[in-house]
Amino acid sequence: MDMTATYDEISVFSYSIMYSNLIQMDKLFFCIATALLLTACQQNSAPQTQPELPAQAVSLTQPPDQFAEYWYQGKAEISSYALEQARYGEIHDGHAVLVYVTEDFSKKKQVKLDHPEQAGADRVPILKLNFVKKFTTGIYPYSLMQSVFSPVDVQAYPHALKTSMSAQEWCGHTFTQYNLQGKQYRIHGFSYFESEGDVELKLPAVWLEDEVWTRIRLQPQSLPTGTVEMVPASFYLRLAHKPFEVQQAEATLSSPENEPQTRIYELYYPAHNRRLRIRFESEFPHRILSWEEQYPDGFGPNAKVLTTKASLINRLNTAYWRQHNNEHEGLRAQLGLPEG
Repeated sequence: MDMTATYDEISVFSYSIMYSNLIQMDKLFFCIATALLLTACQQNSAPQTQPELPAQAVSLTQPPDQFAEYWYQGKAEISSYALEQARYGEIHDGHAVLVYVTEDFSKKKQVKLDHPEQAGADRVPILKLNFVKKFTTGIYPYSLMQSVFSPVDVQAYPHALKTSMSAQEWCGHTFTQYNLQGKQYRIHGFSYFESEGDVELKLPAVWLEDEVWTRIRLQPQSLPTGTVEMVPASFYLRLAHKPFEVQQAEATLSSPENEPQTRIYELYYPAHNRRLRIRFESEFPHRILSWEEQYPDGFGPNAKVLTTKASLINRLNTAYWRQHNNEHEGLRAQLGLPEG
């Protein structure tokens, strides 16, 4: 027997079977791949079902065009409030003003841009708040002002880029500024008090209570709740002569049973026995209606828990920066503010 021929025949037969099997496998793989591709195409062509948002989130959001129509009309929103301010263990009458306006901000320099059209990627649209309090203690007046610069895009920029606060009264004046740098806030503080002096320090980029006032207007459903690390308000830290530090706060966002169109955001700091309650509209543009701040006021054994209160007087949407002549003084009367 010619064994070589036999082996060759067997080899050819074996290879033929293997090739035939490979062809069949290729066909099978092709069919499977085609079926998967057709299924994927059908899935992609079908309309996507959006996840249903919680009821609270729906009631606290607004369409982008509604936001633009309100905030990009070339006007600021000015709200005036009757103020009852705790100071020196007593309540003093005064007034407060919240001025909200959108601006173009420099991400690098952290100042308002002079030429935003030339800034390129350095331009960040922000919502700015200027928060003013004025009240009198005995013979001399207090004037407090805080500015908060919060990017409109809270997903890309989850925290304010900058805040500043100044206080003036007859004893002297103080100034504080926070600048966001990476994952830290750089803080500069200046005061006429020796114990407070001129300080520079850094804190982790946690929530600032100061930025709560802009987040309510931008996206209140994203306000932090539960146990939160937060730096207390600049106004409070200066008036109470407290250090700049991160505190734990208990935060809640609720809707009063008898006021379905409003929301209340509340912060409580156990370390300071201090509570802040901000009442605002649940629907866009989430205007702030009133607030209360409660904490031990005064110094030493005479300190007692008092409540600062502010309630809305009136509101104007106007380009106030063009209304600086004598003829415009009547607008202050519309806001219920004193002359001068």
